[in-house]
Amino acid sequence: MEELAYSLHLGSDKNRKNISRKNGKNNVSGNTSLSNNAIQNARQLSKVDKHNYRKYDNKQELIEIVRGTSSPFEEVKKLYLNEFEEARLEYNSKQTRPSRMIDNYFENVSNNEKKDLACEIIIELGDKEYWDTKDDKFKKEMTNVYAKQVDDLELLVPNFKVASAIIHYDETSPHMHIIGVPIKYKNKNGMGKQVGKSDVFTKESLKTLQDKMRTLCIEEFNQEYNLDHSLKQKQKGRNKDIHISDMDNYIQMKKQLEKNNKNLEQANKKSSELKQNSKNIKDKIGKLKVSKLNKDNYILSKEDKEFITRFINQVDNTSKSYDKIQTLSNTLVNASEQLEEKNNKIKTLTENNEALNLRVESLNNIIKEKDKEISRLNFIITDIKSKLNYWKEKFDKLISFLHNKIHTWYDKDDKYIDVVNDMYEDNILDEEDIKNLDLNKEKDDYEL
Repeated sequence: MEELAYSLHLGSDKNRKNISRKNGKNNVSGNTSLSNNAIQNARQLSKVDKHNYRKYDNKQELIEIVRGTSSPFEEVKKLYLNEFEEARLEYNSKQTRPSRMIDNYFENVSNNEKKDLACEIIIELGDKEYWDTKDDKFKKEMTNVYAKQVDDLELLVPNFKVASAIIHYDETSPHMHIIGVPIKYKNKNGMGKQVGKSDVFTKESLKTLQDKMRTLCIEEFNQEYNLDHSLKQKQKGRNKDIHISDMDNYIQMKKQLEKNNKNLEQANKKSSELKQNSKNIKDKIGKLKVSKLNKDNYILSKEDKEFITRFINQVDNTSKSYDKIQTLSNTLVNASEQLEEKNNKIKTLTENNEALNLRVESLNNIIKEKDKEISRLNFIITDIKSKLNYWKEKFDKLISFLHNKIHTWYDKDDKYIDVVNDMYEDNILDEEDIKNLDLNKEKDDYEL
């Protein structure tokens, strides 16, 4: 199982320092961005636009757009109009001085040094060493993985509106640049809906976001590539050990290990005896006498012969013991391989389970918010129905009143006919209402 590095970086104005620029070049990809800076104004957004879409070197064939168009700059402007225009008009309607009105919120934020116009997030899975061994076709499959990461980001941070997401395939490893706008709601000062980077992204929320996004990313990567890779850095709750009883043939293996432990003890004892007897034999051989009949032969006593015979048997027995030790070694190797395989499976399943839990949790949160919104709308609908019934009754009484005034001959007043005509001309009454009033009824038909 290979382990992959994962990074999620949010641009910050603190990264304008030289040391931060230098460190930005030493991330897992080697070079993923010109500089991981914040987007504080339109000028910086224009630079990001040119960099992300490769407009400065015309390498558009080496990028992939997964969200937005070929102009992140225009996409952000469009997002501002869609998200903030209603809040801008509402804010302006409450102002008494023209100088406090906002003509263009995009330009207003761009000219405000205390606010960031937009945010850039760079996401990357795998390092240079990993991607150097992959061909272009393999790399391009990351498009689906990164597209899902955009969906995950919107699911986990609904207050961050994505305007553009572009993947770069022309650097040391595939990575994605996401441009979006963080939004804060229900503001007491200024517009009710505003840009709010520091409200949406805090140090703690970024740490939590990265943990969740990396868990989802490795699950999506394995699913897309049909692999079982894992993350280099362990996350909380992941260091769970496999239960030894879950290993295949555990009982048999345990008995074999116990038996081999005894064999190992005996083998160690026999090895010590063998070393001592080997020394004794060397001494005896050194003291052998030469035969008087043949100087090439030596005289071996019966006692030495028996000693050497016992030594040979001892060597054979020790050899058998070491054969058993070899079995022990093989058993331990098999156990280690099984344990590693089980741990890898558990790690992959744990990561997949965490990814599933994250999606379920996020969807549940969305459902809760939708339920709250539905309850609020139901309350509004009930209130509207009540008011509608109230005014309907009033209107019916008005029609009845006019009908009586027009058609009661002893109390007939032509001015009510004039009122009815005026109301019809002003679209207060329609054709059906006039029909109900029956203005053409003859006098002889009036009630007595």
